Amino acid sequence: MQLYVELWNAKQAWLDLSTEERQSYFDKVGSEINTLTKEGIEIVGFALNKEDTSHRSDHRYLAVWKMPTPGHVKMLEDSVSEAGWYEYFDQVNAGGELISPPDALGDMVNLT
Repeated sequence: MQLYVELWNAKQAWLDLSTEERQSYFDKVGSEINTLTKEGIEIVGFALNKEDTSHRSDHRYLAVWKMPTPGHVKMLEDSVSEAGWYEYFDQVNAGGELISPPDALGDMVNLT
C-alpha cells in the first residue's frame, strides 16, 4: 500500500481566473478523480492547513491518498500533470510505501 501527500498553494494564474473558469476546471478535475477512485485510488482526505499547526508548512491546502501500488501513484501523478494542475498551483508531494511506526522508527535509529 502506498501513501501519498500533496501540499499546494494557488499561483497567480489561478487567481486571475474568474469564478466560472475555476468551477469549470474543477468540474473536469472532479470527473478525473472519480475515474481514479474507480481504479482503486483512495482519498483519505483534503484539508485546509490550519494557521496554528505546530511547525506548519507554508501551504494552504493538503490532500492525503492511499493507493495499492506504485503504478497507481504514477497514474495519479500523470493525471495531475495532464490536467494542467501545475500551471495553477505550486505543489510539493511526498509519498512512499506505507510502513509500521516501528519500521519507520527503526529506519531513523539506523540512519547513517
